[in-house]
Amino acid sequence: MAGGKLTPRQKMINLMYLVFIAMLAMNMSKEVLSAFGLMNEKFESANTASTQNNQSLLLAIDTKAAEAKGEFAIAAQTAHKVEAISKNFEAYIATLKDQVLKGFTSDESTGKLPYENMDKGDNIDNWFTGEGYTAKGKEIISSIEKYKADMKAALGTDKKYAAIVSEIDSKFSVADVKDKEGVAIKFLSYHFKGFPAVASLAKLSAWQSDVKKAETDVYNSALGKAAVQAASYSNYQAIVVLEKNAYFQGENVKGKVVLGRYDENTKPTSFQGPGRLENGQAVISLTAGGVGEQNINGQFTFLEDGKTIPLKFAGKYVVVPRPNSATISADKMNVVYRGVVNPMSISFAGISDKDVTASAPGLTKVGNGKYNMSPGSGTEVVINVSGKMADGKVASDKKVYRIKGIPGPAGTIRGEMGVVKGPKSNLQVATIGAKLVDFDFEVGLDVVGFNFKIAGQPTIQVAGNKMNGQCVAALSKAGRGDQVTISEIKTKLVGAGSYLLPRTAPVIFEIQ
Repeated sequence: MAGGKLTPRQKMINLMYLVFIAMLAMNMSKEVLSAFGLMNEKFESANTASTQNNQSLLLAIDTKAAEAKGEFAIAAQTAHKVEAISKNFEAYIATLKDQVLKGFTSDESTGKLPYENMDKGDNIDNWFTGEGYTAKGKEIISSIEKYKADMKAALGTDKKYAAIVSEIDSKFSVADVKDKEGVAIKFLSYHFKGFPAVASLAKLSAWQSDVKKAETDVYNSALGKAAVQAASYSNYQAIVVLEKNAYFQGENVKGKVVLGRYDENTKPTSFQGPGRLENGQAVISLTAGGVGEQNINGQFTFLEDGKTIPLKFAGKYVVVPRPNSATISADKMNVVYRGVVNPMSISFAGISDKDVTASAPGLTKVGNGKYNMSPGSGTEVVINVSGKMADGKVASDKKVYRIKGIPGPAGTIRGEMGVVKGPKSNLQVATIGAKLVDFDFEVGLDVVGFNFKIAGQPTIQVAGNKMNGQCVAALSKAGRGDQVTISEIKTKLVGAGSYLLPRTAPVIFEIQ
């Protein structure tokens, strides 16, 4: 529409077309602005509900602390620190929302803001200067950092709060953000600069929502919810109690499901049975009897209203013979592959992992019962396993695994195999790769060379995985419908030195 001399009629048509596009953009903009407004309403409604919920939780924490003291009192102290920090930061965010809303008033009949008119963001221009921040912008960043630091100080190093601290760090990170072009943009600029006022308002409401969620998480974690709602059935756990702990194939499985609840403040006065009391529960410790079904029983004693209340328990367990064979399985398949690390699980039934020893060329232990196999030359490998039983006797076994080489991969252009179609410009910048089809291991593949061939032109040998100048020159002579064959693709495993994989299948690019 911009080149050459235009007739008056054509100029008018072009002008009408531009007006039409602008009208579409205006309509879409109003829809988007309204959507941001509705989103903000959702956030603010949820924030109101969260405030009420947090007040109830805090009251319950204070009540429990007054009744039980001890750890509950410590939990209450932490909760009130978090309450004060959260209120201060929320109030500061509210001042930022006031700045965003300057000049906008809610409708008297509906109470709603004029979302469709909130398409400007100049109320917060004083946050930015050039590519950096003004004093106000720096103040906002400092307030966020202070909130995070205060929350970390209040929660300390207690492990039960670690996930909350990590989530706060993530949600309120003020690090530069990379856009889709990979350019680093300052945090406030990325989220607020140039945005409509209604979008900035919704974002700030989302910040308040994140603050309230962190506050809720702290209250729940402080007392594990069981302290907040001590009488609720949600604090109970359904426990399956079977008549015995081992069954033969085809045997009837019998038992019951009971409700159980653990409270360290409820402690028995005495315990009779094969074990000892620890934190209100009995830790059983006994030596297994002969092979077959065995009984286990005992009694708790509680003191209630000055009376002794006995609570008996009984159960069964089955003793099985000592193991005499190892269980060895490849986690991926029944063979091991040369050139990759093959994860394996090796154990001896009934024997602790620390008493199990496995050996084979290329076998390395990496954890409890977990090994890595990196086979060398040959067509098979023998894995020898021994296990030391509690009485000092040693059981041994061995298994033979076949060794296979990694199958040849298929060549790819832009990650696609077979015949790939597109304009010449796509191929000029494309990366030649390789992919292992139907192979169960995650491996890294590098293409270090390939042949480039267009019908009617000589073959070009290329080093690396990109088109060189000769390829680009040859492409310039090709036309639509011509096919470019990428063959003799040289592929090696990442981290495997100079080891090249078997022949890589070619890939074809058809010029569109």
